[in-house]
Amino acid sequence: MGKLVDLNSLDAGLTDIKTLGNQMVLCSAQPTTYAEANATFKLGSTALIAADMVLANGDVSGRKLTVVAKAGIAVATAGTGNHVAIIDTVNARLKLVTTCPAQAVSSGGTFDIATWKYEQQQPT
Repeated sequence: MGKLVDLNSLDAGLTDIKTLGNQMVLCSAQPTTYAEANATFKLGSTALIAADMVLANGDVSGRKLTVVAKAGIAVATAGTGNHVAIIDTVNARLKLVTTCPAQAVSSGGTFDIATWKYEQQQPT
């Protein structure tokens, strides 16, 4: 018997991230809580609005959320970033975490986060 998830159901979770995620954070380790993303591992952050995240058909199947690149983000704490998190600062929620190429950042400097995507594929 085949498996299928309605695309509207896949969109619901991604829409929650798009609607409520209002900050993108470069982290020095993988955060598993809001506090870790917003303080413990936070190297710097930038504001996000819904227009910064685009829903579309997935590259493989299902649906994807593409997050636009952000440049010139101020460094809050020196370190090496290897994860990016989207957080909801209004409700103190960690919405999504992904890996990124490691980049060393220095106090007083800036950094960039390239465009990236998160895909929810159809079940197999």
